[in-house]
Amino acid sequence: MSRYVLRRLLESAVTLILATIVVFIGIRALPGDPARTLAGEESDPATLAAIRSSYGLDQPLPVQYLRYVQKAATGDLGRSPRTGLEVADSIGHALPVTLQLSAFALLIAVLIGIGAGVVAAVRRRKPAEWAANGVALLGLSVPNFWLGQMLILWLAIAYPVFPASGFVSFFDDPAQSVRHLLLPALVLGSGLAAIVMRQTRSAMLEALTADYVRTARAKGLGSAQVVLGHALRNSLIVVVTIVGLQLGALISGAVVTEQLFVLPGFGKLTIDAVFTRDYPMIQGVVLVTATAYILINLIVDLLYSVIDPRIRVGGTAL
Repeated sequence: MSRYVLRRLLESAVTLILATIVVFIGIRALPGDPARTLAGEESDPATLAAIRSSYGLDQPLPVQYLRYVQKAATGDLGRSPRTGLEVADSIGHALPVTLQLSAFALLIAVLIGIGAGVVAAVRRRKPAEWAANGVALLGLSVPNFWLGQMLILWLAIAYPVFPASGFVSFFDDPAQSVRHLLLPALVLGSGLAAIVMRQTRSAMLEALTADYVRTARAKGLGSAQVVLGHALRNSLIVVVTIVGLQLGALISGAVVTEQLFVLPGFGKLTIDAVFTRDYPMIQGVVLVTATAYILINLIVDLLYSVIDPRIRVGGTAL
């Protein structure tokens, strides 16, 4: 187990380094002079020279990259020329908003998706399965921006049950946090719920025809114990993989939802940085996003052995 963890950590480190190289080169390949963009209206030669010296833009690219990595390793992601704030501080304020939104959306998606998937598999070729498939198709087809607008119009304006914008931390006021995050979480989690439902249904249909399920039924076990204790548990590996990959997508893909509901989160921070060509902020955002993807994939790999002890990792049983 320890050998496998070390190998996965090494692979993750290499992936993270490659991601930083691609982003670093990609940002500097954009058309235009970064120093002129950072200078804004103050674009006289002295100001441009000072900016290039301050941000190391007058150095060769390998030197700039090594300087960036050295600072990033100590938590220094630079300073935003747009706001004048430290990039790490801006990300530290925005990331908890997106994490709470993503966690809420993930909870909704898992509860709805797994529940509907199990029902659709158990009630195959019955109205329950048709209804679950129809809802899943609807969740995959409806764009987030349209669903968000409809929820705002109906549940925040026509019938003001929930607020249309704003954010309250769950740790400050759980009730108000749920009220503010429920609509954006429904928008963000609807597509994931549909994916989880279809994957759960497919995995459950395969598990329900397996020999161990027939053996469990032959032993006289109840239907609920067979479905939940045997078939569902062995189907969760596929579901965990999908949820793990989609969690990273939720964190990086909350741009539209946060813009629509005016949430001061990671997505809005990214959009503002791209529109204003805030290079230090873009680099910091991508670095955090890539790190989140890598950590989530590592956690998902380790969860396999918890869900199914039969899985062998690194050639040895856990």
